[in-house]
Amino acid sequence: MPRMKKPHIATLDEVVITRNGDYADIAYRDSAVGGVNLKIGPEVTLMTDQEILDCHNGIILAMQQSVASYRHRAVEVPPGKDQVRYSEKCDQWVPRGDVLRCLIHDEAGRRPVIEIDDREFTLEEFGSMLTTFSGWGMRVVFVPDTDLEKRPVIVVRDPKD
Repeated sequence: MPRMKKPHIATLDEVVITRNGDYADIAYRDSAVGGVNLKIGPEVTLMTDQEILDCHNGIILAMQQSVASYRHRAVEVPPGKDQVRYSEKCDQWVPRGDVLRCLIHDEAGRRPVIEIDDREFTLEEFGSMLTTFSGWGMRVVFVPDTDLEKRPVIVVRDPKD
């Protein structure tokens, strides 16, 4: 199933707007674009579709400007401190920072096991942990198990076969 496209600044002919209590539901006519459920308040019943769309477009513009000016600095939990914690709210393990130092093992049957902070996670558990960053990207850098705390030199080139 293809991933939905993010909502974008739209014109009235690109969307269908319905009202539901304090909310405006904005559905794009292009089914590949995700919809928006926008809480406006009781005044939503008095607003025109264009006024609702202007509010929506203003939010999308503010989000685009925020993304354009954002400079990410990945936070790495210091060695010796827990990199992951169990979240009761999510009912799963979640990363505490943006960098995970991990070891890769395999069980009998060649099933991968990911070790973090002396805890072993199945590939499914590790995958669930990654959903904490849904919508983000990631780079995976493999290093010798003795170099987990070192920043590796990365060389960009085609690998030798």
